[in-house]
Parts: sequence; C-alpha cells; structure tokens
Amino acid sequence: MTLTFQPVRVVTGSDEEGLLVFDGELRLAAVLTYLSEQYDGISGHWYLEAGFGRLDRPGHPTFADLEEAQRWINQHLAKEV
Repeated sequence: MTLTFQPVRVVTGSDEEGLLVFDGELRLAAVLTYLSEQYDGISGHWYLEAGFGRLDRPGHPTFADLEEAQRWINQHLAKEV
C-alpha cells in the first residue's frame, strides 16, 4: 500500500517535528513524532504518537527510520478486512 506522509508540528510538550500518515485512500492512519537527542538510546527514532483503526494499540512502538515505520504500518493496515 502506498502511504502519504505530510509534515506537521505536534504539541507534545517536547518534540514538535511530526508526520501525518495517510493510507492509500488518503485516510489519516497515524501520527508519528521524531524523537530528539533528549531520548537516550532512541534519539533520532520515530514514535507512533497516535494510531487509528488497526494501528490503535496499547503499546506505541518506536522505529529506527521512516522505512521501518512504513513497513510496520503497511503490515498492520494489510490485516484490515
């Protein structure tokens, strides 16, 4: 599935750099935020700030890069019936 990413500023209290993630039908599927240097061990990663539908789950994962996030999102959206 082709995902579309749109840059956005997110009010999180610390990091603001984010991305809106839209599915192939341009429905909002997730909000990702970029983790700054204040996060030891995971700085530079992307965090699933919010997920919708199949992406709405208790544990919010982090991803080393956008490619990893895209793979994870596609895998979970593909399960949708």
